[in-house]
Amino acid sequence: MNNRILSLFGIGFPIIQAGMIWCSGWRLASAVSNAGGLGLLGAGSMSPEVLEEHIRKCKTATDKPFGVNVPLLYARVDEQFDVIIREGVRIVFTSAGNPATWTSRLKQHGIIVVHVIANVKSAIKCEQSGVDALVAEGFEAGGHNGKEETTTFTLIPLIRGVAKLPVIAAGGIATGRGMLAAMALGAEGVQIGSRFVASEESSAHNNFKQKIVDASDGSTLLTLKTVMPVRLIRNNFFNQIQQLEANGASTEELKQLLGSGRAKHGMFEGNMEDGELEIGQAAALIKSIKPAAEIIREIITEFQSAKNELANF
Repeated sequence: MNNRILSLFGIGFPIIQAGMIWCSGWRLASAVSNAGGLGLLGAGSMSPEVLEEHIRKCKTATDKPFGVNVPLLYARVDEQFDVIIREGVRIVFTSAGNPATWTSRLKQHGIIVVHVIANVKSAIKCEQSGVDALVAEGFEAGGHNGKEETTTFTLIPLIRGVAKLPVIAAGGIATGRGMLAAMALGAEGVQIGSRFVASEESSAHNNFKQKIVDASDGSTLLTLKTVMPVRLIRNNFFNQIQQLEANGASTEELKQLLGSGRAKHGMFEGNMEDGELEIGQAAALIKSIKPAAEIIREIITEFQSAKNELANF
């Protein structure tokens, strides 16, 4: 297997573990990198001081490439980038913001920059900004989603039609067959979040991991579109959001309900009723909690098997 994503990152398999808030600490990132994929630290739930600690622990736990995902909408993002540069991180994924704001500075320090997008307009802007690759994240994903609700299968060929950069597919991908399908549409790698949340090394609370395993089709819904679109598992908090939105709540009212720690309360501390539970539609495909290395082995084995089946079709 050989393509631009493998060459760009220096990894063995074109599998990127998404940098998810409250779930993607150094244990998960290093485990994925050691297994041949690209592990990412999720800086969205880390202060600069905590991020520095996780980077250093990740360096100790793996000698393979790893990176940091930085949502640009969060406070103290400038301090996070100071830490990333100072610690010599070589790969940064940015999301939820304008890639032009930071790409030039990062690349001055020899950092590979990848930006997450959900529409054609953003892909064009990324290419003009000088990023090295794109993550095309479809409507099925759990994290900061596009308001257009474009599915992954539609988004990948749309992006390939306007951008020359290598494309990493994200959203709804948790298996080898899903990976093969994404590549058939033009992706050169896949970014997988939900499947790695339900891994042994994930920093998510065990209650949340089990909630993912128990999920079925229809367990999640894209919501909070006026604030920042995210896909949530249905629970008491989700019902409160639905009620407020049905009553025409303002953005400020929704932000007040979110408070300052809803995601931590749910995904990290384990409150399954009143916490925010971000996860993708792929949760319905996940039936067990396994080590990250085993997850990668299963994905690659299924990918090769499905590829061979199609060759004989």
